Amino acid sequence: MPKLKLDDFLPYRLSIASNRVSSAIATAYQSLFGLKIPEWRLIAVIAEGEGMTQQALGSATRMDKVTVSRAAIALYDRGLVQRRPNPDDQRSHLLSLTAAGKSLYDSVTPKALALEKQVFAGFSAAEIATFRTLLDRVEASADKIDPA
Repeated sequence: MPKLKLDDFLPYRLSIASNRVSSAIATAYQSLFGLKIPEWRLIAVIAEGEGMTQQALGSATRMDKVTVSRAAIALYDRGLVQRRPNPDDQRSHLLSLTAAGKSLYDSVTPKALALEKQVFAGFSAAEIATFRTLLDRVEASADKIDPA
């Protein structure tokens, strides 16, 4: 029977790497902008496609309903997003950034890109391109197992 050595188990290593990067970024976002990672993800996705439902945000960010709901409420309470009725579904609302939300997005984006650059500073452009391709393949493979 084969043995599992956790440090050699790629799904574990991928999770650990993701957690370490997220933790480093979360610390920066929290201290500089008072944002938690789920809140920043919603802001970034909404900025890319104005007027999104919480369900669409959950699909886009791969976060569960409760996490999306809590982040949306926090952003609404801070005046960073606004809600308007969804003409296609009266049970949901469309979320969009307020002027304050857009301003925050414009402030966070350079820091986010700088953090990405810092994390991948030791990688060549070719390695980063390969890494993106491999991540796409890992995600596609995982979707076949759990299409959530």
